[in-house]
Parts: sequence; structure tokens; C-alpha cells
Amino acid sequence: MKLVRLLLAATLGCVFAASAWSADACKNRGELDAQYCDENMDLVADAPKDPKRWKNPGTIVFTYTPVEDPAVYETIFKPFTDYLSKCSNKRVIFYQVQSNAAEIEAMRSGRLHVAGFSTGPTAFAVNLAGAIPFAVKGTAREFQGYNLIMIVKASSPFHKLSDLKDKKVAHASPSSNSGNLAPRALFPAEGLVPDKDYKVVYSGKHDQSILGVNTGDYDAAPVASDVFIRMAHRGQIKEGDFRIIYRSQKFPTSSFAIAHDLEPKLADKLLTCFYEYRFPAEMQKAFEGADRFFPINYRTAWDAVRAVAKGSGEEFSKTAFDKMAQKERDDAAKKKK
Repeated sequence: MKLVRLLLAATLGCVFAASAWSADACKNRGELDAQYCDENMDLVADAPKDPKRWKNPGTIVFTYTPVEDPAVYETIFKPFTDYLSKCSNKRVIFYQVQSNAAEIEAMRSGRLHVAGFSTGPTAFAVNLAGAIPFAVKGTAREFQGYNLIMIVKASSPFHKLSDLKDKKVAHASPSSNSGNLAPRALFPAEGLVPDKDYKVVYSGKHDQSILGVNTGDYDAAPVASDVFIRMAHRGQIKEGDFRIIYRSQKFPTSSFAIAHDLEPKLADKLLTCFYEYRFPAEMQKAFEGADRFFPINYRTAWDAVRAVAKGSGEEFSKTAFDKMAQKERDDAAKKKK
């Protein structure tokens, strides 16, 4: 535990330090933050040109998106982290993060080496933390995806989106694709405009939105279908207690990404470890039949997500991230009171 504390003790205040790149050192940066470069124009950060900046840590720090209880996923991923340690010949620890902002800040500061990022926050991680998405949970044929669904209680009088005007609707978090960005982009065409037809209330996470609808705290909530299904299969909720009144197109589920500045041989080894791993029965059950890490390309796989963000007026910039992070901190503080 002492080693873990040392690895994770860096303060968040220094996360966004001044860039090591000068303005004229990079021929193309695109939407990436100033400390990263994208000269091959694949939308993700290039590895540092100076080998002295490559990292080859003795301990690999791994985490998974805090879309639900982080402790649950530490247990689910235990067979994989044990395997990854043997495969990479490195010590591997699972770092429990409590918010999307904390996860992104951890990778940007160099404290996090490999991570599963939720769909919406993936783009923030790419632009601001130098994350390089390389896989999504899937099968031999395709990667796993999910739909944005709007859920209400089955006993409620709501049957279409426009029925929710002036009602209490919970969004998950500002950076969430299905829990916030997609509803803002897609719902207006269905006769419901977030923050105009109803006041957006942030629950913090998808599972909290679902549980809030179940208890009557919220009239409705836009959530990721895969989270909803997992909670039903675990017995946390009963599907029959809910009605789905909207279902979107399919989006990719959480990405797995490595830090851009890992030593290239180490990065290649980690990717090989991920791609060759096959989920044991308990992981397949937890992830709805997915049995492997399916290779993806961020530019193409996240095209629909970036389009939705653009349609909702969102941008994956530091300014937008700071607002998101502050909102998450404010919501967390309210829950502690």
C-alpha cells in the first residue's frame, strides 16, 4: 500500500503543468493539448521524439471507468490484472478512481499507464491526457457497443420523450456520451430539449441515475443500455420495473487506452497482452458475453461520438474539461453533506 500511495500521491494542482513542447516543435497538433503532437494526423498523441522522455515503469497502474462502483470492477478485472502482470513481467495494480476527471488527470500527470475510459470521456483523455485508445471489449467478430436509452418507471404515465417536459430528468455526468452529450444532440428532434424543456440534474453516474428512477427521485434518465442490462442481470434492479421510451443508434462502449509516452517496446508488449487475452467465464458474464479486447482505431471508431459532441455544442478542450471537473467536485461535495 505504501508503494501505491507513493505512485498516486502527486497533487492534482500540478496536473496541467506548462508544456514541454514549444509552439514551433510540432508540425500538427489538431485538437490535442499543447504538450502533445500529432504529426501523423491520426488524432492521437505521437510518442515523444526524445527517448529520454519514454517511460518504462516497474509497476503498471491500471484502472477502469468509474461508470459504476470502482470496487466492483477491481474484483471483475482481477483475473486479467493477474494475467497482465505475468505477461508483461511487471507488477500491476488496480487504481480505484471516483470520477472521470480524476481518471483523466491521473493519466495526464503520468500516474496512470493503462485505463478503460467511458465513451464520452475517451475524447477528453485523448486530447488532454495523451491517451491512445487501442481496444474495446468485444468478440471475434465485432467490438461491443451500447445504445442511449431513456428509462422511466413502468408504472409512470410517460410513453414518449415529449411527455417529460417540466419533469425531473437525471443526466449522468457532463462528459458522459449517452448520459449527457447524446441526449443534448438527439433529443431536440424528438420534441424534448434538455435545459429548456426540463432542468438537467446530474446524478454522477449511470447506476445512480437508474437507481434514482427506480426509487422515484427522478422521473426519467438517459443512460447506457449496457449498464442498465448489467444491473438487471446482477439483480440490482428488475427490468420489468422500467419502460424504455427511446433508443439511439449504437455507440462503442468503453475504450482501453495506454499513455502515449510509454517506451515503445513496453507499449507493444502491453497491446499484445491485451489482444491475446481471453476473458474467463466470470468476466464474460460481467461484460454481457464479450470475451476479448477487440482492436480499434480511435479516428474511425469514435467518429460517431465526436459527431454527437459537436452536435450538442460540446468540445473536448481544457476549458470544457475544467468545467466538467468542477461540476463533478461540486456534485461529490453535495452528496457528502
